[in-house]
Amino acid sequence: MSTPALEISGLNAWYGESHILHGVDISVNKGEVVTILGRNGAGRTTTMRAILGLTGARTGSIRIHGTESIDMQTFKIAHLGVGYCPEERGIFASLSCEENLLLPPPVGAAGGGMSLAEIYEMFPNLLERRHSPGTRLSGGEQQMLAVARILRTGANLLLLDEISEGLAPVIVQTLARMIKMLKTKGYTIVMVEQNFRFAAPLADRFYVMEHGQIVEHFPASELASKQQVLNELLGV
Repeated sequence: MSTPALEISGLNAWYGESHILHGVDISVNKGEVVTILGRNGAGRTTTMRAILGLTGARTGSIRIHGTESIDMQTFKIAHLGVGYCPEERGIFASLSCEENLLLPPPVGAAGGGMSLAEIYEMFPNLLERRHSPGTRLSGGEQQMLAVARILRTGANLLLLDEISEGLAPVIVQTLARMIKMLKTKGYTIVMVEQNFRFAAPLADRFYVMEHGQIVEHFPASELASKQQVLNELLGV
């Protein structure tokens, strides 16, 4: 049995005095796409941030490609091959699109990030806008840039937080094609998604969070039979 790309067990996390995550268990195999579903405030984004040590105190275990990372600093966790695309995107307004792409240092053992040519082939919009300042990009273009930037680093475990939120359908379709393509290349992807229609056809497995805990876990093959439960938990 191969080592999971990500194995979280008994994870607790706090922001100051607030205890947000209560014993979270999640396992993601190499090359899988796993979606974490849940209402706003359920603890999904905190789980993503906790993986990278961006919360307050953490207890439990987070193994990345078999390496325990619970006591590591954030930059060392990134060097295990983790790429995080936060909901707020973090585009540098004073830099051009291409300068934003060239900014991140390589991470991961191989350091084999995608070339600019590969990224521009995947996202032709970014090629057209490569000299535009970050603030001049549309929301969809900024989201493409945020994802493309972590692909440049060589990260092979991608944490994508609400990447489809508020975007035009044509951009959402582009991002869906990207996720399918990355999966064929062997990337491991963990997505937090509110957009169930976007996530459903892409994920191999689903976890559902409520009140900082995992309350449901099932493979894509059981999606139809879980609709009633999901309606109650998510209101989808």
